[in-house]
Amino acid sequence: MNKIEMTEAVMVAKSATGMGWEALAEQVGLAPVFLTSACLGMNSLKPEYADKVCAVLGLPGEVSLALQAFPHKSWEKSVPTDPVIYRWYEIVGVYGETIKELIHEKFGDGIMSAIDFSMHIDKEKNPAGDRVKVTMSGKFLPYKSW
Repeated sequence: MNKIEMTEAVMVAKSATGMGWEALAEQVGLAPVFLTSACLGMNSLKPEYADKVCAVLGLPGEVSLALQAFPHKSWEKSVPTDPVIYRWYEIVGVYGETIKELIHEKFGDGIMSAIDFSMHIDKEKNPAGDRVKVTMSGKFLPYKSW
């Protein structure tokens, strides 16, 4: 079950119970905003919370597993047209999923901070043509339940 199917199942079950997000969050033991975001596929839940959501809503175990899966946070954005900025957009388009997978594999569910962050751009001499060398370093910030 993917996150979209999970969200649909949660929404149907929640609607059938007539329960609001705050009431569900109270029964599960999480803050309403965080729980809602997880149920909409933008965050993941620890097993005990995912299981509680399913118990309260009468949903099967596959929904619990989908609630626990690391999310992919995406939204619609227009493509930039400046050539330098567009290339960064292209890098993220081609390698973004790879970067995300490797960060999650090495650190767990979280992000690289863009606040506690540094970046260096250097010119690297190369006989085949000079190269742009970009080095980024950001603190790992794990997602937390609240």
